[in-house]
Amino acid sequence: MADKLVVEWPLCDGNGVCTFEAPELLEIDDDDNLIVLRDELTDADLPKAEAAVRVCPKHALRIERHG
Repeated sequence: MADKLVVEWPLCDGNGVCTFEAPELLEIDDDDNLIVLRDELTDADLPKAEAAVRVCPKHALRIERHG
């Protein structure tokens, strides 16, 4: 099982800061809702996912590690 980018939905306010760090993984829709674009992270995705986690002002993102 691969690592996964997890959103703590009650904390996320849809400000979109994370999407600048990982546009391949996250986007904001027209209603300011965060959309996770991939269910599983590849090794190449991890640096971008980690950057998105770091910049989230609400601490609403985390990486769930598997393996």
